[in-house]
Amino acid sequence: MSLEFRDDRGVPELTARVVRASFPKGTLAVRVREVLGPLFEDESFAEAFATRGRPAVSPGALALVSVLQYAEGHTDRQAADQVRARMDWKFLLGLELDDPGFDFSVLSDFRARLIEHGLEEKVLDLVLDRISGLGLLRSGGRQRTDSTHVLAAVRTLNRMEFVGETLRAALEALAAAAPHWLSPLVTAEWVKRYGARIDSYRFPKGDNVRQEWAEQVGRDGFTILGAVHAPEAPRWLREIPAVQVLRRAWVEQYHRDGEGVRWREGKDLPPGRRRLSSPYDPEARYSVKRGSGWCGYKTHLSETCEPNAPHLITHVVTTDATVADTEVTEVVHQGMAARELLPEEHDVDAGYVTAAHILAARRKHGIELLGPVGLDTHHSGRDAQTPDLTQAAFHTNWEARKVICPRGAASVSWSEQRKASGTPLVRVHFALTDCDPCPLRPRCTKAANGKWGRSLTLLPREQQQILEQRRAEQQTDAWKQRYDTRAGVEGTISQAVRRTGIRRTRYTGDSAAQFRAGVRVGAR
Repeated sequence: MSLEFRDDRGVPELTARVVRASFPKGTLAVRVREVLGPLFEDESFAEAFATRGRPAVSPGALALVSVLQYAEGHTDRQAADQVRARMDWKFLLGLELDDPGFDFSVLSDFRARLIEHGLEEKVLDLVLDRISGLGLLRSGGRQRTDSTHVLAAVRTLNRMEFVGETLRAALEALAAAAPHWLSPLVTAEWVKRYGARIDSYRFPKGDNVRQEWAEQVGRDGFTILGAVHAPEAPRWLREIPAVQVLRRAWVEQYHRDGEGVRWREGKDLPPGRRRLSSPYDPEARYSVKRGSGWCGYKTHLSETCEPNAPHLITHVVTTDATVADTEVTEVVHQGMAARELLPEEHDVDAGYVTAAHILAARRKHGIELLGPVGLDTHHSGRDAQTPDLTQAAFHTNWEARKVICPRGAASVSWSEQRKASGTPLVRVHFALTDCDPCPLRPRCTKAANGKWGRSLTLLPREQQQILEQRRAEQQTDAWKQRYDTRAGVEGTISQAVRRTGIRRTRYTGDSAAQFRAGVRVGAR
């Protein structure tokens, strides 16, 4: 389809007169048009459409319909019906009352085009630009961020269900694409084993029997993969998405060697971030947070939170479910900077905050990252009723590379190291000969043998000083009162879940989830 730019000439006179007479108090669609005007112009989406071919439906109108669709919880078919039937929607779109609208399938094509051209956040960007132009949004002030889990549009499967359903999906795809090629490979046992969805199958009882079943599925899968990659097989069979998922899943889940096919176990499995969770959504991942597990994604919402101004969403980012909040902090700040909406203070929960993040936010963006850091959890293990000596009781002389304990003993070892992740740190040790006779030993260390007594782990100097300062600040009433503002983002997430259904995706894939989150937030 090609794009022919449509000039917005305002709301037709008859449409305006009828709508204002019918809705004297207005509706959401009427208020959007009256306050924000023609929100989306066709030129903003031009790169997603060809310059030749059949003229397309106005992408600016489709963007508006998408926002209202998620605001009111409609399917594509229902949204297209609303365009034909609702006068207030015609008012928003600037249509005549007798405009026939468009076919509902155009909406899914519009979403696919935006995702294909990397325009998932375009709708939100345009809304924020218009709001900024009206003086309702600016950089500076305070913002807050939190995340919520998003369920993928797939079933959550255990390992046995996953491998069985992955093979079944590949067989279904091959049966549709090359039935004559597949037929000689399929036996009566395969029909019995893979004819129905695996999650409707009652697995045999007993660990040994279940392991034998899983290994049989593994052998069947390798049979299919061997046939697909045989020299005489059509090469295009390897490009079928379900076959590619099968190949990757079998690498992750099985060993095959001279002894046969075996389950991978424990540390032999890939980490959860890299391991497939569903054959139908290769980008979804399984994760657990505070005892609740889900297969899907996480969406992080950021909003302004000035007391005398409207609270507006400024940034949305969607990740797979295994990505920790700390990995998103800098991403959020970069997104805010790209929109020129950096706050002076950014309120977040403990999941987003480390001393390194506080330092980076100040240096790179001039932001005060407000959130609690982890407490010093050192425990001597001797007497739970007696307060332990935490790092705060020790004095660090960074120039001399020494740490002085509360009794005046100096450390005897200072070693600069790095974690496996690359994070720099300092390991400090005190001599066991100093710690053994110390009267504070029961509150300080449980080291009894070896060369060292009490040990400390320090961050680089600036980070350590920030960490100690924040640990002290967050215990004060003034800091707690200032931090109370962050809690309001929970209400925003609740509204997004209840009003726009952000908890569950309608489509598969991270890009689809990101587009859905962005449009739904715009709908809010």
